[in-house]
Amino acid sequence: MKRLSDIGTIKEILGRHGFSFSKGLGQNFLVNPSVCPRMAELSGADEGVGVIEIGPGIGVLTQELCELADKVVAIEIDKRLIPVLAETLGEYDNLKVINRDVMELDLNRLIDEEFPGMKVVVCANLPYYITSPVIMKLLEDKLPIESITVMVQKEAAQRICAGVGTRQCGAVTAAVNFYSRPELLFNVSAGSFMPAPKVDSAVIRLDVYSEPVYRVSDEKKFFAVVKAAFAQRRKTILNSISSSLGLEKQTVNELLLECNIDPRLRAEKLSMDDFVNIAERISI
Repeated sequence: MKRLSDIGTIKEILGRHGFSFSKGLGQNFLVNPSVCPRMAELSGADEGVGVIEIGPGIGVLTQELCELADKVVAIEIDKRLIPVLAETLGEYDNLKVINRDVMELDLNRLIDEEFPGMKVVVCANLPYYITSPVIMKLLEDKLPIESITVMVQKEAAQRICAGVGTRQCGAVTAAVNFYSRPELLFNVSAGSFMPAPKVDSAVIRLDVYSEPVYRVSDEKKFFAVVKAAFAQRRKTILNSISSSLGLEKQTVNELLLECNIDPRLRAEKLSMDDFVNIAERISI
């Protein structure tokens, strides 16, 4: 088994395949040998478990997942890496590599076809530029998965895992909390990657709710309210919602008072129940 976290090994393999890193795809490969085993273990990969990995790169994390899980399906958008993965991970018969854009895949169908009767988790080292879209797709598609363990930019991790109603809370915080329970697992220094990014990373885990914790009659309207509330963070909830949704201030003011919410508050001070109450009463 090759040591895929070894810089010399990585350079030798990539050199033979004529591979160069793509800034556009946000490619940074892990070279810290302690990170991937820990991440794979904390993801829930185990016997009887199927894993979806997004962006396997050269296969450092994939290798660890294949050692633990019954089956791994790795989704890689860069076709140049397919022959690389065939070399680095050719010994694993519990691995399937799909050369597609995860944002265009029907993941519910993939799970039905690839993991019948298995528990399923997601584990990935996500490119910074597509962190939020991928996480929201995984949650909004209502996949039959137990958890999502991903490495993201440290600042994004802190924002996603911030408590709703705290200063760091944003629209993505509320959205993630609607579907799951987020937890920041551990930090990863920039020097753990090749090439090294300019910022540190962190590994987070989202334990996906099997049943809705927050019940709303219209999810689309709920998320429209959340987005509007945080659209202008420095403004009060009254001004932000009214201007973002094109509603009369008096109407929004009365609605907020009906919900026992001070119209002068900023969105970061509201709870999940507050957002639910607003969404259930507002007409947009």
